[in-house]
Amino acid sequence: MIDNHLILGVIPARGGSQGVPGKNIKPLAGRPLIAYAMESAQKCQELDCLVVSTDDPEIKSVALDHGCRVIDRPDQLAGPEAPTEVALLHALDVLEQDDGKRFDYVVVLEPTSPFRSANTIRGACRKIIENDGQSLLAVRESREVTGELTDDLFRPHKPGQARRRQDRQPFYVEASTIYVASTAFLRQTGSLVAEDWLGFVVPPEEAVDINTLEDFSMAESLMKAREKYHD
Repeated sequence: MIDNHLILGVIPARGGSQGVPGKNIKPLAGRPLIAYAMESAQKCQELDCLVVSTDDPEIKSVALDHGCRVIDRPDQLAGPEAPTEVALLHALDVLEQDDGKRFDYVVVLEPTSPFRSANTIRGACRKIIENDGQSLLAVRESREVTGELTDDLFRPHKPGQARRRQDRQPFYVEASTIYVASTAFLRQTGSLVAEDWLGFVVPPEEAVDINTLEDFSMAESLMKAREKYHD
């Protein structure tokens, strides 16, 4: 809770994965991928409740083994075309019906971001509440030169950018690390996307988003490097 606002954390984890089968519970450094999301969220005392929303018995078992409450998601809300928002609204409805709790904010913690910290969850929640925001997303800084290919010719989006990376003006890219929305806004619009979308900058190492086998390999290497550094 922050300033008397009840906050719900939701880890949406359906069973189907078109890219990597069983991705959400695939081992990363010897532990299920989703375990990292649960453990960082459990360290954030500002979350009044944390749930895993899933349609998959194996994911449910892993979540329960890690002491996390599970919301059983109906099949019609778990297909590849079903947006995350329907899972959030379903979780809110179940908790209101079963526990009589009405949460003021809902935090989306994708299981594909294993490096997200409790401090990031805490900071994002504080930012949206202190700014009386409707919705917030994590962003990462980038100084890459982006553009389009037209007839094999590269056309930068921002012509005239400095050649040296450190001299360029940064821009920001959506990171899947965290989303936070007020429950009122989510119920009214059915969407996390807001016209005035608050951005919360996360460190590059927390912006790792795992969607392919190559992503798993890179994350494993990063974890080993961090362990070696901390040792």
